[in-house]
Amino acid sequence: MKKADIDFKKIPDAPGVYRFFSESKDVLYVGKATSLRDRIKSYFAADIADVRSPLIERIVRDAKEVAWEVTDSVLEALILEAKRIKSFMPVGNTDQKDNKSFAYLVVTKERFPRFLIVRERELSGTFSPKLVKHLFGPFMSVASLREALKIIRKIFPFFDTPFPVAESLSPQRRKTLSFNQSIGLYPRDLDERSYAKAVRNIVTLFEGKKPSLVRTLEKDMKRAAKDERFEDAAELRRQIFALTHIRDITLIKDEYKKPQSAEFRIEAYDTAHIRGAEPRGVMAVIVDGEARPAEYRVFTIRNGKPGDDIAALSEIIERRAKHREWPYPHLVVIDGGATHLKHARQFLKYVGMGADVVSVVKDERHKPREVLGSPNLAYTHESSILLANAEAHRFALGRHRRAMRNR
Repeated sequence: MKKADIDFKKIPDAPGVYRFFSESKDVLYVGKATSLRDRIKSYFAADIADVRSPLIERIVRDAKEVAWEVTDSVLEALILEAKRIKSFMPVGNTDQKDNKSFAYLVVTKERFPRFLIVRERELSGTFSPKLVKHLFGPFMSVASLREALKIIRKIFPFFDTPFPVAESLSPQRRKTLSFNQSIGLYPRDLDERSYAKAVRNIVTLFEGKKPSLVRTLEKDMKRAAKDERFEDAAELRRQIFALTHIRDITLIKDEYKKPQSAEFRIEAYDTAHIRGAEPRGVMAVIVDGEARPAEYRVFTIRNGKPGDDIAALSEIIERRAKHREWPYPHLVVIDGGATHLKHARQFLKYVGMGADVVSVVKDERHKPREVLGSPNLAYTHESSILLANAEAHRFALGRHRRAMRNR
């Protein structure tokens, strides 16, 4: 299949699930998208083998047809993608990764069911089949499934730990229980009947039956209002609104965010300013031990207080993550100590970049003293890490001085 074979104007700029078909109508690959049009168009880029994998390049080349299904939200696209993968088990999905690393959502068979993310290797190994009431998947990404559950939990709070019997709790655990109820992680009422209804709602959603779920909630809301249970009616109205106005822009962890190329890509981020003036953030790129100056990038720091390195680092990472057309790194290198490293890890996870991170600690002469992070990575890629860090520092200073001269 070639780009000229597709009329992209007919493809909606909307969330959904797409499928590539072979000449014999077999499903070769299933994927999800925030924008079906943009995602399908991306498969015809000249460097698709490097950005994704040679397997995906071959699938697109051999495909004879592409079809799509529009969903109301990315959340529903994620759920539908898992259903389609389970139905067709396409070679493009199952051969891209070890099947043992697929993620599943397990709803346990307990008085107060738990919602657990379980790997395929656990399901076929240590996880007891007797605990499984409902099973949804496979999901290609644990991070995406975890993000989906965060969204759903704000609508229907659920347990992911054993049901806390309030009478037997210690004061500290009772405090934790109350706190989790207050922030909406646990149900506000520890009532078996109402919790069973919440479990049913979540199961219905993962079965891909959102319209049916919304109709059920609307009937329950009208009944509650008629019975003058106004607090219950208000809660049901909130749930209906949340389901029909899902905000899930951070949900999809794009396939582009994890590099498929055999080349080991390192990105180093650094900032430069003089007493807070003209702050600049930069990205330097090292691939297989060699600098790639053509791929260096500059970010003007717009937010945060002058001299706040952590805020500047967050802005660099957030803005870099939006550029899915750039291959995503295997390793990120930053300046700073343990605090900077911890923050960078958390923020990279927040924006969905699947990269490890190390931090280069400098001495009083601004010379590298040690590398914090994974000892294996620090040892294996030490020269590349130090080169990336030095290049980022040099590039940041150069761009900052240029900005000062221009001013």
